[in-house]
Amino acid sequence: MGITIEEFNQVIEALEKGQLRVAQKVDGVWQVNTHVKEVILAGFKLGAVKEMSQGQFSFFDKDTFPVRKFSADDGVRIVPGGTSIRRGAYLAPGSIVMPPAYINVGAYVDEGTMVDSHVTIGSCAQVGKRIHISASTQIGGVLEPAGALPTIIEDGAFVGGNCGIYEGTIVEEGAVIASGVIITSSTAIFDATTGEFIRRNADGRVVVPRNAVVVSGSKPIVRDGKPLASGVHLYCPVIVKYRDEKTAGSVHLEDLLR
Repeated sequence: MGITIEEFNQVIEALEKGQLRVAQKVDGVWQVNTHVKEVILAGFKLGAVKEMSQGQFSFFDKDTFPVRKFSADDGVRIVPGGTSIRRGAYLAPGSIVMPPAYINVGAYVDEGTMVDSHVTIGSCAQVGKRIHISASTQIGGVLEPAGALPTIIEDGAFVGGNCGIYEGTIVEEGAVIASGVIITSSTAIFDATTGEFIRRNADGRVVVPRNAVVVSGSKPIVRDGKPLASGVHLYCPVIVKYRDEKTAGSVHLEDLLR
C-alpha cells in the first residue's frame, strides 16, 4: 500500500514540531530514518502545482510543500527581508534566521543556532545547537536516495562565510570551518597536526573531526611519487589545529552580538 496524503501530513507535522527527525545520533552513530525520507519524496507525487504568489513575487510549487507558517509562540526570530522556510522544516526555539535565507523540507535547526544572510540549508540537513552558519554558506541537501545520510553539522560548530558543506559530510561537535572552505564527498582533508590525510568513516563519509579548525589550502599534483614540475596545486582543506581557548573566545563573540 502506498503512502497516503494523511500519512504524509502526519509526518510533515511531526517534523515541524521536532517530534520526528530524518536522522539522529544513536549510541554515538548517526542513523537515517529511511521511511521519513520516503514519505517526503512521496509528497512530491501526491501534490499538484499551485500558485503561491505573494505580493509582487510569483511562486508555483507543489501544494504539499507550501512555505511554513510561524507564530511568536514558536520562539524563532525570522528577520524580515526575503527568507523562505519550506513546510516540513524544524527550527527550535531560540534559533535566528537572517534575511534572505532558505531552509528546505526535512531540515532540522536546533536551539541557539544562527542562520545568517544568503544561507541555504538543504533538504534533510541536520544542524545542531549553538551553531553559526555564516553569510552566503550552503549546507547541501541529501533527499535521494532515501537511505542516504544527510549533511550533518553537530553542536557547537562554527561555519564561516562562503562555505559549502555538501553530499553527506559530517562536521563533528565544536569544529570550526573557516570562510571559503568547500567540502564534498570526494574532498581529501589534510591534518597538518599529524601530517596525514583524514580517513573516511566506516560508511565512506567525509568527517571533520571534533574541534578541528579547518582552512582552505592546497596540495601539489603528484605523478610517480613526485610533484609536477608545473607547480600546479589542487584545492585541499587543511586542519591547522584543534580548538583551544583562543579559538573558543573568538567564536564566543557571536553570543555577545545576539
